[in-house]
Amino acid sequence: MNTFFKDLKIIELANVLAGPAVGMFFSELGAEVIKVENKLTSGDVTRSWKLADEDPASSSSAYYASVNYNKKSIILDLTLESEKKKIYELVKTADIVITNYKPGDDIKLGMDYDTLKKIKTDIIYASITGFGDQMKRTAYDLILQAETGFMFMNGTKESGPVKMPVALIDILAAHQLKEGILVAFIKRLKTGNGSKVSVSLYDSAIASLANQASNWLMTGHDPQRNGSLHPNIAPYGEIFITADHKQIVLAIGNNKQFKLLCEIIGGCEIASDPKFTTNTERVKHREELYNHIQPFFSKLNSHKIINELIASDIPAGIIRSVKEVFNDEQAKSLINSENPDGIKTHVVKTAVFKIR
Repeated sequence: MNTFFKDLKIIELANVLAGPAVGMFFSELGAEVIKVENKLTSGDVTRSWKLADEDPASSSSAYYASVNYNKKSIILDLTLESEKKKIYELVKTADIVITNYKPGDDIKLGMDYDTLKKIKTDIIYASITGFGDQMKRTAYDLILQAETGFMFMNGTKESGPVKMPVALIDILAAHQLKEGILVAFIKRLKTGNGSKVSVSLYDSAIASLANQASNWLMTGHDPQRNGSLHPNIAPYGEIFITADHKQIVLAIGNNKQFKLLCEIIGGCEIASDPKFTTNTERVKHREELYNHIQPFFSKLNSHKIINELIASDIPAGIIRSVKEVFNDEQAKSLINSENPDGIKTHVVKTAVFKIR
């Protein structure tokens, strides 16, 4: 499967996270990905986005490595005609071009779809923008999280708005663009025609509001900060502390699961209380419900109770740090630790699906 796209050639005229994540997806599946970095900025800006304890003299960073695995990198100044022509030569034999220019900058540099399709008529031109094709506004993931409701909903009543700890809007937009490219690729196989595929961070974020969007659109409910709690289900997202001081979360989706949970922890009387027998009543009385359940968890060992819950098909998990996550063999199996270009990297795979 990792050589599925071995005959595909991709030119990546993108930096930071979203565009490069798309390029890495294809590189993991065998495509030749040529990353074109800006000579005027000393390459992709994320090369300099280093943790405090990273080597300041290194030309790379852990952030940069996370989405630039297994690519060939060249550094050019596209304001120079001689270096622009090098891209045009590459495009002649390319299948896909990935860009994340501000609207208009692609035309100014001669890297727009109309220009490149004259060089390669069946080229698939994939573009990510921040706020759409008509707005030149600079877009970073944090700003999109703020502008599209995510920060407003994220956090607790006490914390105020909180950004998510990964640039999730970039990741969501990358997935949208991958899907668009694959549809365009199928179209090319059927018709021989190329396409321009475009997506914005803003549209990707709005599309990903999912049930929180429909809660507002259908009922007028404006989602508020509620920590990890689910507005429609209880107990769902409450954090329970065990006897060995581990934090456990539950995702109880129906009455059968709730009744079984109560039996397992030794609180059968909770399940028979009229205030907790249905999900609607549990949502209404979720704070009181938490106060009933927590004393039982405080007497239980985390691993013992988790194993019991899993064995009974009760959705539950222990909150783990990233360090703890990568002690897990399944997580370890998703790490790429080799790079034919000689750059030492340990990054998580982006192409994790399996096909038979």
